Parts: sequence; structure tokens; C-alpha cells
Amino acid sequence: MTGRSGGSGGNRRNLLVFFSAWRSGPARRMDSLLAQLARKERHRLEVARVDVEQQPELAKRFNVRRVPTLVLLKGKQAVARLEGRANAAEIEQLVEPHLEGSKSGGGRTSVGPNDNRREEEHA
Repeated sequence: MTGRSGGSGGNRRNLLVFFSAWRSGPARRMDSLLAQLARKERHRLEVARVDVEQQPELAKRFNVRRVPTLVLLKGKQAVARLEGRANAAEIEQLVEPHLEGSKSGGGRTSVGPNDNRREEEHA
């Protein structure tokens, strides 16, 4: 994995893996959103970028079929996933329930290419 962002806090931070490819316009457009999220949540979240063309075995291991794909890891387990281009609100909605100190629970979240419905905001 490359491009890890965030400081060197304890191992309690979750890891958001950004699977992308240099040829993917939607992935390039999400770069700045993820950089901003990494700065904002630097104490609770680490962001890593994986180029699926350079590391196809890692993409296969995480069952990445399209880019961009975000996979949130808690420990060594994938707990949330978002496939396709996403805006800042959708990305935050994906990770927030899983972050340390979050008011939301810690359930699994998945939004895939066949799910046009985005999960509703937590009340």
C-alpha cells in the first residue's frame, strides 16, 4: 500500500483503503476529498491508496472489481465498502459509524454498484 496519510497514533485508528488506478478520472477526482478526510480525522482514521494496476493481488484479495473502491478496515476485517465515485458526504457517512468515539454504532455498511440507494443519514 502506498500513500498512507495520518500521524503515528496508536493502532486504534481504522484504515480506509482507496483502490484506484491512474487512468480513472473518478478516482483522481476523489483524491482531494480523501486527503481532506485524512487531515480531519487524523487521530481516528488512516488513509492508504492502492493502485490496482501495480498491486493486482491486493485488489483481488479485497474483491475489487471497479475503481474507485473504498474499503474500511477495522483491525484486519473489512467492515464497510463503497464502490464507484463518491462525494465527501457519502465517504463520511461510510466511515463515521466505525470511528472511535462515534455516536453511531459499528454496524457493517456497504454500497455497491448494484445498489443505487445510498444509505440514509443516521438521525
